[in-house]
Amino acid sequence: MLPRKYSIPRFANPTRMWSAGATAGLAGGAVEISWIAIYQNLSGGNAATVAAGVTQSLFPELATTAAAVPLGIAIHLGLAILLGIALAVFVHSLLPRSAPAVLEPVAVIGLLIGIWVINFFLILPVINPAFVTLVPYAASLTSKLLFGVAAALALKLFDGPLPFAGQE
Repeated sequence: MLPRKYSIPRFANPTRMWSAGATAGLAGGAVEISWIAIYQNLSGGNAATVAAGVTQSLFPELATTAAAVPLGIAIHLGLAILLGIALAVFVHSLLPRSAPAVLEPVAVIGLLIGIWVINFFLILPVINPAFVTLVPYAASLTSKLLFGVAAALALKLFDGPLPFAGQE
């Protein structure tokens, strides 16, 4: 008789789900930072200005201090981790384990496009209109798409094979 896989939902262990989400967020956030640094370097811009702009969005009084750039990176990565955890919860809650393999990355990337639209057309124009102009829309959208690819890959790596019955 062939062993059968347990019929348990994806990320049945909450700790594993949170770890997967945090890893997905860190991966996505790091890819975004790398992309913006490369883009700014190639276009003659300054990635530090973008990091300081992140700080200015949440803590305007710190935007001109020496801490603005590292704080902006920390804020970005913190928000990326929270977003990654939210994505992992979404994947866990809404996508069945039997869903086609392509559905998860498409859903993750689709959600991130929606988040980009909300950020760049609703939230940032209100809290920090200058931030929207630091990077062209195409470059910032590319940043969010790359986040989605990295996050989806990280989630997929965490969602490895489940143990077979009797091999716990």
